[in-house]
Amino acid sequence: MRIPTRLRSGFKWLLPGLGVKRWLLVMAAGVALLGLAVGVVLWQLVPLSLSAPILFLGDLPTWARALALGVLGGGLVVAGLAGMNRNLLAPFTSLDGSVVEALYQHRRRERGPRVVAIGGGHGLAALLRGLKTHTANITAIVTVADDGGSSGRLRRALGVLPPGDFRNCITALADDEALTTQLFQYRFPAASGEEGLNGHSFGNLFITAMAEVTGSFERAILESSHVLAVQGRVVPSTLSNVTLLGDLRVEPEEVSRVTGESHITQARGAIERVYLEPDDAPAYPEALRAILEADLIVIGPGSLYTSILPNLLVREVAQAVAASRALRVYVCNVATQRGETDGYSVGDHAAALERHVGTGLFTVVLANDDLTHAEELPSGVEPTRLETPPDAAYTIYTADMVDPVHPWRHDSEKLAGVLMRLIAN
Repeated sequence: MRIPTRLRSGFKWLLPGLGVKRWLLVMAAGVALLGLAVGVVLWQLVPLSLSAPILFLGDLPTWARALALGVLGGGLVVAGLAGMNRNLLAPFTSLDGSVVEALYQHRRRERGPRVVAIGGGHGLAALLRGLKTHTANITAIVTVADDGGSSGRLRRALGVLPPGDFRNCITALADDEALTTQLFQYRFPAASGEEGLNGHSFGNLFITAMAEVTGSFERAILESSHVLAVQGRVVPSTLSNVTLLGDLRVEPEEVSRVTGESHITQARGAIERVYLEPDDAPAYPEALRAILEADLIVIGPGSLYTSILPNLLVREVAQAVAASRALRVYVCNVATQRGETDGYSVGDHAAALERHVGTGLFTVVLANDDLTHAEELPSGVEPTRLETPPDAAYTIYTADMVDPVHPWRHDSEKLAGVLMRLIAN
């Protein structure tokens, strides 16, 4: 016999870890004592004493009377509590109006593993969007080397750290896709004439204004996260004003150096190496603390040279990752990126990371093995080949993680599900 959904949901009140049963017992004890006190007073009234055998089921054995009254009283208490909670908390629940379902999911995420995600751009946002359904203990460590688009303009004009990747991560971790979340991602349309707000996103402007009001960029990120009720937190890898430089090989014997993250992928030539300037930027302390306390560290997905490596080139960040006892996973992109990883295999991606920050940074490489959507990739983009050196210092794990709608990206739910299975083993 199939149990009704409402009844099934009601049974969740009895699950361990919700923090509800103990208070039900406290409340029941209080109600019992209050009932006893009222009974002592009313018992002195003659009419009640004459009718007591009838009211208290005098023809039944003592145990039967106690059981019947206990079941009736307990049922009324639980029904009253459930009704009161439903009416009082309905405005704050979004899971079909079920208070117990919202509480159950909240507690489950609270007990989830401590996950640190390192990267930037759309890849990191996609990962966070999937992880937030499994755990609330998420720390996203984001690059501050971005100098293009709206973030770059604000950085040059006002001297703030680039807010774009932070905005993407905050909205990805938001509790739901409410109007406020959509507002943060709104981008003012480009128009002819003066620049003004052309191309700026509302979220970038909001974070920048919040930095001015609160006096610090990290405080601005924290307050912006509160506005969207995010699951987890977003922190920078460093608070230093760093610039990303790249060495590009144009000819077999010719290497040119390009300054600026936005210029590296636009310049002609294959990227050989990237650098941070200054190269001794101190790591943000909260980022280091999160890494050392993590159960799972995820590097990527995202642009290899312009989103992931700028975080790891902060020396203390790379050292903390290498020293961590957490499961350390590098998530390889499902497809190559024009101007950055053209023709790269999984092994090439991993080798580039090891070339910059040394071996031992990750123990598992996670790669997509679903190639059914390869023909739908944009021109100049191809699936990342599943090729790794036989003597690799890491274990490769493959699974279907591709987004069928955007086959050059990861599917958030698939990726998060694979990571949760890895940490559970």
